[in-house]
Amino acid sequence: MTYTPHTQDDIRRMLEKIGVAATEDLFAGIPEELRLKNPLDLPEPVSEGEILRELERLAAGNATFATHISFLGGGTYRHFTPAVVDYLVSRGEFATAYTPYQPEISQGTLQAIFEFQTLICQLTGMEAANASMYDGASATAEAALMAARLTKRKRILVSAGLHPEYRETVDCYCRYLALEVVEAPLDASGRTDGEILGQMLDDGTAAVILGSPNFFGVIEDLALLSPMARKEGTKLIVAVQEALSLGLLKPPGDFGADMVVGDVQSFGIPPAFGGPHCGFFAVRDKDLRSVPGRLVGETVDLEGRRGFVLTLSTREQHIRREKATSNICSNHGLCALTAAVYLSLMGKTGLRQVALDNHSKAEYAKHKIAALPGYSLPYSGPTFNEFVVEAPEKAPALLKRLEGQGLLGGIALGRFLPQMEKRFLVCVTEENSRREIDTLIAALAGGKS
Repeated sequence: MTYTPHTQDDIRRMLEKIGVAATEDLFAGIPEELRLKNPLDLPEPVSEGEILRELERLAAGNATFATHISFLGGGTYRHFTPAVVDYLVSRGEFATAYTPYQPEISQGTLQAIFEFQTLICQLTGMEAANASMYDGASATAEAALMAARLTKRKRILVSAGLHPEYRETVDCYCRYLALEVVEAPLDASGRTDGEILGQMLDDGTAAVILGSPNFFGVIEDLALLSPMARKEGTKLIVAVQEALSLGLLKPPGDFGADMVVGDVQSFGIPPAFGGPHCGFFAVRDKDLRSVPGRLVGETVDLEGRRGFVLTLSTREQHIRREKATSNICSNHGLCALTAAVYLSLMGKTGLRQVALDNHSKAEYAKHKIAALPGYSLPYSGPTFNEFVVEAPEKAPALLKRLEGQGLLGGIALGRFLPQMEKRFLVCVTEENSRREIDTLIAALAGGKS
């Protein structure tokens, strides 16, 4: 049995229908010398059972949370997800193909997105939020473009503390739009240097983009930096890669942020080797018309019953191309639904408690590691659940040794910044017990885990 969906008889009848003698005739327009004559260099076909066993063998070579104690973060986080989350998001009421354009058959999905938007507003302290961003990186880049549209300016200041992959995405989006992206340095605390940022700001600056907590885990001083941006009429964009921090920290909107973007992967979405994620995008009401993606609104039908509809959809297929503010086509409805269900189940008290657990465990690990001979914490700024460690040797070699002891000890920062070859990023969440943290400490000290 082959996996080819058409029999030889099927193929014969299709060729007869279109008046072609053989399948090869369909490729007559391709020059003979460009056609592949040899079979593809692939293994011989095998049965379903055989291929499953082979995939299981390959998967067994991965270091996973089941085989290793993990302290990985850097934008993708391991948090506990109650089993009821997966049950609820799998219900048939939420099964809608692609985008919920037809409200009469998509009320479940539309309401879920509406609730997601509401929850994001509550978390960020902003007035409106959309749903459709692919991830935190694309949301940040879209925010940069929106700031340029609103201010009619061409210069974007990006903190050196922004996640490097977020920064790459911003660069990619801005590259061919005549937008200049300039980096603002950090000070010794690991925060954006306010004095230098103030000197860099001018009336040609469209936006300042800060990560908080930033890539190095440090919480930015938004109370200091926000007034600087407002003074020049510059849009302040705060990117939150670890959304759980919003359960503990004062919302960026309370500091005057114009846009708060980021990723909700921490809310019930498993790490899954780096994806999928789900971005969020929150703004002030006055800027709502320039928001990319989609926005679901609440209305009533002809009989006065509550209902939900797509209120704003800004892709070029929906409005005149030159008026479009986005080309986002995927909705990420399932991931947004997962985040909404997780947040609803946790509630304000539960989310705050989990955030406190993350912070307290990370502080315990920080103090223990800082006390080890040869190790130090290069940044003095406050952190949430991640922090940078400087080791007495190159980080990749150290982390490889820890992996051999069943520990995923962190992310080597030299991968992103060559000058940080001895530094690595450690993340501690509620999933790490005190015993696991002590195991990491012992391994860093040279003992066996």
